[in-house]
Amino acid sequence: MQHLSEAAFARPQNAAALVRQIARLTDKARPLRIMEVCGTHTMAIAKAGLRGLLAPGVQLLSGPGCPVCVTPAGAIDAVLRLAGQPGVTIASYGDLLRVPGSARGNTLLRRRALGARVLTVYSPIDALEAARADPASEVVFLGVGFETTAPGTAAAVLAAAEAGVRNFSVLSLLKLTEPALRALAASDGFRVDGLLAPGHVAAVTGAEAFAFLPKEYGLPAVVSGFEAGDILYSIWRLAQMHAAGRPALENEYTRLVRPGGNPAARAAAAQVFRPAASVWRGLGEIPASGLAIREAYAPWDAARKFALRPGAGAEPPGCRCGAVLRGACAPRDCPLFGAACTPADPVGPCMVSSEGACAAAWKYGDL
Repeated sequence: MQHLSEAAFARPQNAAALVRQIARLTDKARPLRIMEVCGTHTMAIAKAGLRGLLAPGVQLLSGPGCPVCVTPAGAIDAVLRLAGQPGVTIASYGDLLRVPGSARGNTLLRRRALGARVLTVYSPIDALEAARADPASEVVFLGVGFETTAPGTAAAVLAAAEAGVRNFSVLSLLKLTEPALRALAASDGFRVDGLLAPGHVAAVTGAEAFAFLPKEYGLPAVVSGFEAGDILYSIWRLAQMHAAGRPALENEYTRLVRPGGNPAARAAAAQVFRPAASVWRGLGEIPASGLAIREAYAPWDAARKFALRPGAGAEPPGCRCGAVLRGACAPRDCPLFGAACTPADPVGPCMVSSEGACAAAWKYGDL
């Protein structure tokens, strides 16, 4: 694994040179298909206009990198039912409040307008503090995210256990990146020539967590930062590896991602969570792809406390968010995009989330 210099993209003329070199390495008759699997990359690509800049030789695809988007409708349905129980307060990040369940328009935000107790929080510790402040209420934090947010959620559970706060619990909707990428790579019709690996996840896991992509699937992978120059440099390296037929893993994001990642963060998550089967929107149930709360912390597990069994649920008719998350179609290919589905009245979570591919395409005209 090669470590790369930040100086390669420090000036605009270097970025222009990278665009020219990428064009020389690619074939517009058969575009190089590169998938990003991080919602922050999705937004950065759209904001910088990289999709149009690199076409027609490069086709940039969005994968299952938006945690709100991959949360299935059935999980939202279960949360909505829970929000209707007396004495229960739901605490969540803002994006999840606007994601509909199986019925269009049925969201936590709507339930709050109808009188349900729903809090917008910026961290799980905020939810824990809300539980401390209101001992008569059962405060349930919706734990959404990947390896990046799991340690913080674990820290809240550990703090609640240490302080004996029994009216706080977590509904773990957390996901693991590697099992999803394996399921995607092994699926029928999957054709990708390289992957932009998520820098935020790699900061926790270490870049080496993505070594299975070139070793087992022959897919070049670059752990990339989030500036336009980061992404251009990473695409250039993917194009080089593809052209040479030598897939490898590289860490471009050396200013944040260190060998071994963050052992302390991983240890905290492992203390509280264990791998478990999880349902992903667009991918179905994937073994060992989610994080369930360990038995030792059962009093703070909302799934046990309230007997919740979130399933897949029903997708909104016509919505192709699941296909977008597999890289099987672009937002513009959905018949609802920009017509029945807009940020003001979204049908699916890909238009709701600030990291969703449809929201990015709408906001920046990146079609």
